[in-house]
Order: sequence, then C-alpha cells, then structure tokens
Amino acid sequence: MIRPRPRILVFAGSIRTGSHNARLAAQMVQALALKDAEPTLLSLGDYAMPLYDADLEAASGVPDGARRLAAQMTGHTGIFIASPEYNASVPPLLKNAIDWVSRIRAGAGEPSPWRGRVYALGSASPGAFAGIRSLMHLRQVLELGLGATVIPEQISVPSAATAFAGDGGLADERLAARLETVASRLIDEAARYVA
Repeated sequence: MIRPRPRILVFAGSIRTGSHNARLAAQMVQALALKDAEPTLLSLGDYAMPLYDADLEAASGVPDGARRLAAQMTGHTGIFIASPEYNASVPPLLKNAIDWVSRIRAGAGEPSPWRGRVYALGSASPGAFAGIRSLMHLRQVLELGLGATVIPEQISVPSAATAFAGDGGLADERLAARLETVASRLIDEAARYVA
C-alpha cells in the first residue's frame, strides 16, 4: 500500500532576525522533506494582524492576514509550531495570530483550522528550561481552547545560542534524534487525515 504524502505547515512564533525558533522550524522542514512529507514553511511576518480587539472586529471584521493564515492551515493535515517563551508563556505574536484565526467561523462544509488536522510543538530557548513552559500553555490553548489534536511528542532545545551547528542542524545527537521522532510521528498522524 502506498503511504499518502501529508502536507505539513511549519512556522515559528517569532519573526525576530536570527530567531532560534525560526532555525528550529527550518530544521523541521528538512526532516519532514527527507521523510517524504510535503512541508510548507511560512513566516507570521507575512500575515499582518493588528492586536486583537473585539471592537475592531465588530467594525472591520477579521483581518485579511488572519484569513490567509487560516487558509494555509486548512490546506495542510499537519502543523508544526516552534514557539519561543515570553515571560514563561506563549509569545504575543503567536497568541494574537491564534486569537484572530479563532474568530473565523467555519461554515457548513468548510474546514476548521483546528480540527481535521494534527499539531506538533517545539521550542528553542537560550535558557535551560528550553521553552517548555511556553509549550505547556500553547498545548492548553490548542487542545482545551480550540479542540485541536496535539501529539504528545515535542522537542525543546535548551541553550539555543549554541545548539545549532554550522550547517544549521542540531549539534546534539539526542536533540537531532528527538527532532526526527517528532517529525515521524507528525507525518504518521497527519497521514490519517489525507483524503
């Protein structure tokens, strides 16, 4: 039996120049491509959205950036998010994007960005906690708040300033193996949603 090639969306919750999480997202794209998935890498910087405001939504509706991001999400059966940690939680750029996309109500027969696909999470942080607190909160938002399916496997990269080798890969063999594990599980689960 031929295994379906799932389309997997990958993005970081940071658009900072030199972002460790953007580097982690790029590594996930490579791992997915080598495992015969179809990854798409995007930057949240290309999906402009104002700070969420219910009055603004009532006056102007959901911004185009949020609608375009939702379309990208629903066009894939797997999504990997590499999230930095801000004040022991989810960074504002990522949370704002999630909040705006959550305001789009899928109509009859229209796909939901949260259901009918599977998520995987990762983080890279200069500190020893490796962004794990951000991932705990992000998992709660996605699973409890939005009803998304998030696989239990995740990757957290500590000491991110020195964690990446010159070729961009993870220098630590255990972390590199962990990335491969997350990629494989994400592909396996995302393939279940391929029509």
